[in-house]
Amino acid sequence: MSTGGAFGGNRGLRPIPPEKGIFPLDHLHECDTEKKEYLGCLKSSANKSEQCRHLSKKYLQCRMAKNLMAKQDMSELGFSGVKELDSTGDTNNE
Repeated sequence: MSTGGAFGGNRGLRPIPPEKGIFPLDHLHECDTEKKEYLGCLKSSANKSEQCRHLSKKYLQCRMAKNLMAKQDMSELGFSGVKELDSTGDTNNE
């Protein structure tokens, strides 16, 4: 008889969480606005994420600011050279 569970399960080893990819859920909806902007952009651009990278960056910055994920330099997350856009869609020179 197996003690491992239906699909191999826990065989006495402690699971080790991954370094990236797992972070607290936004139970208090602190970054919902940013999330909805990003998802709306994806929907309107036929899921072409490169057109919505500025909103993805904004969402991750919100999560870092609210301690929903570890603070990290945006260039380490692949956002070097991604400009912020204002509400008119013009790039901001900051």
